[in-house]
Parts: sequence; structure tokens; C-alpha cells
Amino acid sequence: MANQSTDRMENKVDDTLSRMSEDKKEDILSNFDHFKEYLGSKVSLADKLGMSEEQQAKAAQKVGDYLAAHEEPKNREEKLLYELWKAGNKDEQHMLSHMLVKLVDSES
Repeated sequence: MANQSTDRMENKVDDTLSRMSEDKKEDILSNFDHFKEYLGSKVSLADKLGMSEEQQAKAAQKVGDYLAAHEEPKNREEKLLYELWKAGNKDEQHMLSHMLVKLVDSES
């Protein structure tokens, strides 16, 4: 059951990323504070939907994988995250995802 929920969540993340316009991506990624606000709004929504921190981290990891593969860092903070992402293995990327979820959750 939990696996189906995770699969559905990952499919929604894929769908959302594929439908997002280039202008929207540029707006979100142009400024690290915008990125944190966007991620924070998604974490807040996930909280309201009853998603666990683990599910949220998996969604954040999916987004991190997408960004590392398809988007160039737009600022120093994103460049640091990109370099950490590339240097880490899957477990370390997953832990970084947890940390990002906690970061934006604590700021909202």
C-alpha cells in the first residue's frame, strides 16, 4: 500500500515537472528564496495531505534528480546544491532531500 502511494506521488512529481512552463521554472529558479518558497509551499501542501516526511523527501529527491539532469544552477546556492547532489550517492542525496524539506518546513 505504501509503495503504491509512493509510486503515485512520484508520478505526480514527474507530471508536474513535465507540464511546468519554462517561464515558471525560470521564475522559481532565478532566485534561491523563490526556490525555497516554492518548495515550502509544496511541503506545506504535502503536510496537509498527510504525507510523511519520508514521502516528502522522496518527492524532493525526485525533483533534485530532475534539476541535476535538466537545469543549470542559476545562483551560488543552487550551484552548491548541484555540486553536493553530484558528489553524493543515492543515500546521501536522499539525506540532502530530507534536509531541504526540513529547511523549508522550519521557515514556513
